[in-house]
Amino acid sequence: MSHVTSSVREPLVTGGKTIKDITNDVCRQVEGKPTTAWMIAFAVALLVLAYGCYNLYLTWWVGLGKWGLNKTVGWAWDITNFVWWVGIGHAGTLISAILLLFRQKWRTSINRAAEAMTIFAVLCAASFILMHMGRPWLANWALPFGNTYGSLWVNFNSPLVWDVFAISTYFTVSVVFWFIGLIPDLATIRDRAQNPVSKTVYGILAFGWNGSQKDWGRYEAVSLILAGLSTPLVLSVHTIVSMDFATSLIPGWHTTIFPPYFVAGAIFSGFAMVLTLMLITRKVFKLEDYITLAHIESMNKVILLTGSIVGVAYITEFFMAAYSGVAYERYAFINRAFGPYWWAYWSMMTCNVISPQFFWFRSMRRNITVTFILSIIVNIGMWFERFVIIVTSLHRDYLPSSWAYFTATSTDIGDYLFSFGFFFTLFLLFAKFLPVINMAEVKAIVKSSSEPTAHKPATVVGAVSGSEANHSPDINKQ
Repeated sequence: MSHVTSSVREPLVTGGKTIKDITNDVCRQVEGKPTTAWMIAFAVALLVLAYGCYNLYLTWWVGLGKWGLNKTVGWAWDITNFVWWVGIGHAGTLISAILLLFRQKWRTSINRAAEAMTIFAVLCAASFILMHMGRPWLANWALPFGNTYGSLWVNFNSPLVWDVFAISTYFTVSVVFWFIGLIPDLATIRDRAQNPVSKTVYGILAFGWNGSQKDWGRYEAVSLILAGLSTPLVLSVHTIVSMDFATSLIPGWHTTIFPPYFVAGAIFSGFAMVLTLMLITRKVFKLEDYITLAHIESMNKVILLTGSIVGVAYITEFFMAAYSGVAYERYAFINRAFGPYWWAYWSMMTCNVISPQFFWFRSMRRNITVTFILSIIVNIGMWFERFVIIVTSLHRDYLPSSWAYFTATSTDIGDYLFSFGFFFTLFLLFAKFLPVINMAEVKAIVKSSSEPTAHKPATVVGAVSGSEANHSPDINKQ
């Protein structure tokens, strides 16, 4: 196999990998027995999930009085966590859809895990919707059934109803997009499987994929269509979530800057979570040749850009509060920075505005340890952002007699831990039983975006499974 390596662009696949190497490296963790590290991580995730389930039981059985809610702060940790998880889910759709439309090759090694992260994060967000209903068996009342429940009149002018449309559509398209991308790789695992059960299960999931030119043509057409449908969702979902706040009259909320500000913040936190997960996956599954420093640097550039946008939004909020001439609006922002929750505000500013500025330096963008630490710091900061917006705008009402200080209870914390246990349980199962890297798309760029193979023989057709053999004319010539 001949390789054409650009003298300008850094290779996206290192180690002189051949097509056969890619198949073996990615399928290794699917076909082999679970590693000790995976077993330990999975056990911890299950323990956290079990503790979270206990707290969820208390929430539903005893009631929402188990939370630290009071007469002023009715939206506290539940909606904070909901918005935070929805934001994390944004990076998957951005990497998969928008970067696909712009033909960005660096997405190929990270899009699969980012798409899975999106699905699991949206499920975690939905769990908080069910939690704060108090009566989850009536959750279907939030669906757009019109006025068929007598005294229940759904207000279709409310952004809370728009949330149902936007998030359910986002989740559905994300699942379809993720699964369509899996089909060629599932066929590869099916062709390699020795166990009859594995062969049957992966064969059913592969939908009869045989790698023909017709299959690849339809695959690429459907991918582009879904990417086109998904792109507006990146903007619409968090825009609508922001309107839950922006359409109110509460000081600190009713502002037109919220939609773009929330979208930038969502991409900011989503990319940080992708980095956290991919750096761990890269190390544990020995995928350093596929998730390279070039990928990490590109994601850090997106974090720097969106973090700077968020910082400008914070400053703009203060300016508009001062410029508005509204005493309540001014007080809301002064109270955020210097009131009882000053610690949350300055934690937000430090994590979200100051920490990403390290990525102006190339050495920092390419430093694995710094990137991992900052990715966690960014997500801590984005949680504090949602907490600050919600709690500091509510805990002091127009009437001083209704002022209160919200403090989270152990049940609040336990429900939050439930979402972490749920998320990591699903992600670990995904990483073990499904290919964590999109083999088909990496193979499509290996000729143009990898290091030259100086010591390895050319791959022959016999080394490529039937599902891959027709991926491109170049493979057929081998």
